[in-house]
Amino acid sequence: MRKLEQRAFRGLEIIIALLLAAMTLMVLGNVVLRYVFNSGLSVSEELSRFLFVWVTFIGAVVVARQNMHLGVETLVVRFGRNGRLLCLVLSDLIVVLCCVIFFCGTWKQADINATFYAPVTNISMLWVYGIGFFSSVGIGAIAALRLLRATTGRLSEPEIAAFAGELDGEAAKLKEQMP
Repeated sequence: MRKLEQRAFRGLEIIIALLLAAMTLMVLGNVVLRYVFNSGLSVSEELSRFLFVWVTFIGAVVVARQNMHLGVETLVVRFGRNGRLLCLVLSDLIVVLCCVIFFCGTWKQADINATFYAPVTNISMLWVYGIGFFSSVGIGAIAALRLLRATTGRLSEPEIAAFAGELDGEAAKLKEQMP
């Protein structure tokens, strides 16, 4: 199961790299066309914006798995184990709640977005904003599983230390192996 998870997230990282490469090629190609041939492709401008949205939201899921989102580590690091665990649980509860709200909002907007089309590419805007489904489910599942492990006592000390921002050499290695 762990290998499958690692492969899935490695696949997401590859997708992000491919999307970034496509964005770069489209923008670079458009710059060359504008300055050398005094023309451009409107399609590349629109698609690169859409790909940027996808890169951002897919990247948010990958970063959530690595517990690398912004946090108030200067406060949490001062607490003992129980204080850190309480902060982790509260934090993950808030994250799960926000993900539920985000999913519901994306769901309510889906019908509207499905009927609007991008001006140049004529792509349904659901393809652009539908990434909210993926990111809310992905981040919510990561937080919910960590919350489950925390409440059942299966959260390791290095994971708690990593949440608090204490990353010495050993904790950094263990953080890379975290689910």
